Amino acid sequence: MESPQVFSASAPLELAPPDVAAWMVRFAAAPIPILASTAQELAWLADAEERRGDVDAHQLCEPIERDPLMCLRVLASAARCRARLPAERQGGTETITAALVMLGIGPFFREYAEPLTVEQCLAAHPAAIDGLMGVIRRAHRAADFALCFAVHRMDDDAAVVKLAALLHDFAEMLLWCHAPELALAIQSRQAADAGLRTAEAQQALLRAELPEVAQALMRHWTLPELLVRINDERQAAEPRVRSVLLAVRLARHTDEAKGGWSNPAVPDDLRDIAQLLNLSKNAVETLVREIDR
Repeated sequence: MESPQVFSASAPLELAPPDVAAWMVRFAAAPIPILASTAQELAWLADAEERRGDVDAHQLCEPIERDPLMCLRVLASAARCRARLPAERQGGTETITAALVMLGIGPFFREYAEPLTVEQCLAAHPAAIDGLMGVIRRAHRAADFALCFAVHRMDDDAAVVKLAALLHDFAEMLLWCHAPELALAIQSRQAADAGLRTAEAQQALLRAELPEVAQALMRHWTLPELLVRINDERQAAEPRVRSVLLAVRLARHTDEAKGGWSNPAVPDDLRDIAQLLNLSKNAVETLVREIDR
C-alpha cells in the first residue's frame, strides 16, 4: 500500500514550498489518495471481475466519477500508458471511459488493488477531512453547472467541460490531503475576513496560487491537452474555459459556508452566466437553481 506523505506544518508560512514549481514537485512526488468509499466500491467490482469477468469501463466510471481524486489518478495513469504507445496508437483520453479503455480492466484493478485512502492519509486531522469533503461537494456542484452551460451552448465536448470543472480545484484537494495545517490556516483566515479573496489567502500562506500549481501538475503528468486548456484560467475569454470558471465561481459563492444563494457576489455571477449563454438573468437564475436542487 502507498505511504501517505503529509507535510508537517506547525509554522505554515515557513514550511510552505517557495513557489509554484516547488509545489508542483512536492505534489508530484506524493501519492494521490482516494475516498474510502471509492476504494470499497472498486474492491467489490474487482471481486466481480475476478469471479465473472464481466466488468467493463462503463461500470467503473460511476464510482470513479464520484471521486475527483480518483479521476485524477486514472487520467494520470492513462497518460503514462499513452506515452509508452507508438504515435499511431495514442488516442485521446479526455474522458474517464476513454482512459479506462486505454488502461484495460485487468491492469486497472492490479494498479489500484490497495490504494491509499483520504481517511488513512488524514487520520490525525479529522477537521481536514471535513475541509476536503467540502471542496469535493463544491466540485460536483461546479461540474453540474458546467455541464448545463456546455449543453446549452451545444458544445460537442460537454463531457470534457464537466470533467474539467470537477477537477478544477484538485490542487486544493491535494493541499488538504498533504498539507492539512496550511489548508486549515487558509480556511481560518477567510473565515475571519469575509472579504479576503482566495487567491490573496493562498499567496500569503502558500506563496503560490493553486490554479497555477494545478496547471503545472497537469502538464507534468501530460494530461490530455484539451482538458488542460479548458482548465487554464489565462484563457478565460474562450467559451469552454469561461463555462468552467463561471461554474466554479458560482459553486464557490453559493457554498453554504459562503452564505449560499444570498451571497452578495451571486448577482454578478448570474449576470456573467447570462452573457455567456445569451439568456436573461432571471432565466439563468431559474436554470441554475433547478440544477442545484
